[in-house]
Amino acid sequence: MTEVPQAPDRTGVPTCYRHPGRETHVRCVRCDRYICPDCMVEASVGFQCPECVRDGNKGVRQAEGQFGGAPVARPYVTYVLIGINLLVFLGQLRNGTSTKQIAQFGLNGQAVADGEWYRIITSMFVHDGPPHILFNMWALYSLGQPLETALGRVRFGALYFLSGLGGSAMVYLLAADTFTVGASGAIYGLFGAFFVLARRLNLSMGPLVFLIILNLGITFLGANISWQGHIGGLVTGFLLGLAYVYAPRARRIAVQVGASVAVLVVVLAVIAVQTASLTS
Repeated sequence: MTEVPQAPDRTGVPTCYRHPGRETHVRCVRCDRYICPDCMVEASVGFQCPECVRDGNKGVRQAEGQFGGAPVARPYVTYVLIGINLLVFLGQLRNGTSTKQIAQFGLNGQAVADGEWYRIITSMFVHDGPPHILFNMWALYSLGQPLETALGRVRFGALYFLSGLGGSAMVYLLAADTFTVGASGAIYGLFGAFFVLARRLNLSMGPLVFLIILNLGITFLGANISWQGHIGGLVTGFLLGLAYVYAPRARRIAVQVGASVAVLVVVLAVIAVQTASLTS
């Protein structure tokens, strides 16, 4: 700071250095310049001017979460995702049936190959009945909060979205003749990432392993369940969890961003190859 304190005006009364027409007798405790009430920023002792506060903040390191990103006090991304899914489901029920919306926005391989690319994404938010969406939203609420708190909002959002895409891509690749809907691919991605996180933090793994095995059993033994979407999401979430949680601190951002981009590129490549196969 090289500026000198504002000198008193011709009447001998000191004025604010930022507002020369305002009389004041209060000085910044750091630079000793006169400041008016509008410029006063309360400090631990006395007041500081806005410039000194700004300069002081430059040397303060911003708080960072355990695995990067800003600390999360409230998992708003989790709540927003739940809200979007519920709103979409209410929209499905607007006319008393969800069949039309499922047929229009669900994942169907031939429809995607014919140019309806949006189904890869919209199918992640459409559900086939109340039990389907209630289970998925309960899982999102239970897993999303701790994951978002640990990973940060951006990483958690990327994890959810890319896991959902991974599930859709595997369905498109291995079961293009089926019709699938639901957020289960993204949810299973959260299972995979939470497993990695629990392992990294040395948390009790028994209940989580049991829950994953139970859900996989339901996936393969239940009727009308797309195991391709579940496994695709699970593998994607597991791999992203490894990158997000075990990235070395010195190269954390590069590794995490690189892994996210790599997953997206693989998903797009799978979609492109399968589309070429279906349209040839």
